[in-house]
Formats: sequence, structure tokens, C-alpha cells
Amino acid sequence: MKSLSLTQIVALGSFALLAAAGAKAESYEGVQPLASAMSRAEVNAEAVRTAAAPDQNVVRGSRGAETMAVSRDRAGVVFEAMRAAAAPDQNVTSGSRVNSKVISTLQNPLDARAAAAGNSSNKL
Repeated sequence: MKSLSLTQIVALGSFALLAAAGAKAESYEGVQPLASAMSRAEVNAEAVRTAAAPDQNVVRGSRGAETMAVSRDRAGVVFEAMRAAAAPDQNVTSGSRVNSKVISTLQNPLDARAAAAGNSSNKL
């Protein structure tokens, strides 16, 4: 009898192991079952409606300003914006100079007008 080499013994051992384990593949169940609540005709009708919808590819905000809930009255917001725009130190921050503190010593022009209007109405 012919003696087997080490590589042949390893090869036979691996084939024997594969044969013992066997090929255990899952059984093929085919395509998964249909899980839709809509019929094919209903899906087609929805696709046609969606394709014919106006402005379907327009990005949000391109049709103009969107409506939003109003939380403050317009006059108060306008007054606040005017007061901030008229502030004499609106562009000065503590980072404008090294180790500086911003202390406003100037009166806001709108406050000065309101005080002047209040004083003139008291004299009447």
C-alpha cells in the first residue's frame, strides 16, 4: 500500500468533515408574500394622482413666505426694532477692545424723544 503524505491526510480530513456536516442550506420560499393593503389598481391610481400633482418638485419656501403663528403684536416688534436700530452703542461689544467693559452712557434717541414728548404734554 502506498503511504499518504501529510497534505493528502489533511485534505482527506477536511473533505470527511464537510461530508459529515453536510450542506445545510435554507429552503427557498420564493418571493416574500405581498403585504399591501391596496390593490394594484389603487396603487396605479395613486401614482397617477401624485405624478399629476402641481408643484410636486418645488422645494419648501420657494413659493413665498409660509404662514406662521403670531406670538407678539406687530407694533411692539416694530418699536423694538426701531429702538435697537437707533441705539448709540449697538455695534460695540465687550470684545471690541482688550479687557474692556461696555457701559452705555448715551441715551437712546427714541427714549429721549419719548421723554421730551412726555414733558411737553405735561406742560399743557
